[in-house]
Amino acid sequence: MCDEYMKAIHFENKSLALVERPLPVLGAGEALLRVRAAGICTTDIELYQGYYGFAGIPGHEFVAVVEQAPTRPEFEGARVVCDINIGCGACDWCKRGDRRHCPFRKVLGIKGWDGAFAEFVAAPVQNLYLVPDGLSDRQAVFVEPLAAALEIGQQVHITNDMRVLVLGDGKLGILIALALRNLNPRLMLVGKHRDKLDLARLLGVHTLLVDGAEDFAELAADRGAFDLVIEATGRPETVNQALGLLRPEGTLVLKTTSHAATQIDMATVVVNELKLLGSRCGDFDLALNYLKSGWIRLDALLEAAYPFAQFEEAFAHARRGALKIVVEMEQP
Repeated sequence: MCDEYMKAIHFENKSLALVERPLPVLGAGEALLRVRAAGICTTDIELYQGYYGFAGIPGHEFVAVVEQAPTRPEFEGARVVCDINIGCGACDWCKRGDRRHCPFRKVLGIKGWDGAFAEFVAAPVQNLYLVPDGLSDRQAVFVEPLAAALEIGQQVHITNDMRVLVLGDGKLGILIALALRNLNPRLMLVGKHRDKLDLARLLGVHTLLVDGAEDFAELAADRGAFDLVIEATGRPETVNQALGLLRPEGTLVLKTTSHAATQIDMATVVVNELKLLGSRCGDFDLALNYLKSGWIRLDALLEAAYPFAQFEEAFAHARRGALKIVVEMEQP
């Protein structure tokens, strides 16, 4: 490539700018990726607001073409998605193959590693997964969040007879409901936005509209206690409402990440012997297989696509509470 510079989006101090940056310099075992499309995630909005004290190039839901891979030239020209967790390679966690919990990890587009809101991004070759020819770029953008949604089913043994509730009708909550209904078809999605719940219902998910603490109390009283509640509202204050919906010895899965402090009613947790389980990233192979096999269709979750040059407009749209917003790069 003759051009040694690229366009990128830079976040800092609650502002964003389209900037020019040098192309990433590859380290050992890394590949240079030409980004094709990237999704705007709620985490990106949190980073903009100050989560992690972030300053840099964000973006972690993306599909790209491998431009250079010096140690694995057979990858060059391939379309890929990328696991965002970059381990140190030397700690016990990395040696057992779990870079997600490496204490020294970097996280692409989130912590210590520039992300995919740029024309190019660098990534370890071992983090790359080939995208099947039958999947479009817009479908492939969902692999990272779908993997995170499916992770709950890897952590909890979900059976058909369980009472399962998903709190939050944003893009992650709907995605979780669509992913886990294969394990529990009677799962219920609860939220405050009629239009989003209507969409989920059209996709085959049982839904319930609620508004405020009184409705949560009625939900617990009228429908009994739930075996499993998944909190995906994006609001830390909802945790205690979620605890009130569980049966004794039930499980609360926490998906919300927020820079705001969270207070948890520990007395309820202790007295009812509840289990709290954090759930973060998931298995890209599993997510790709779901998409390739047609077990989940996500087209309806894409609200809009913008060219990269209109990123500011795309980001403003995402901040208004949209479903998935995608930015697409101009291709050579």
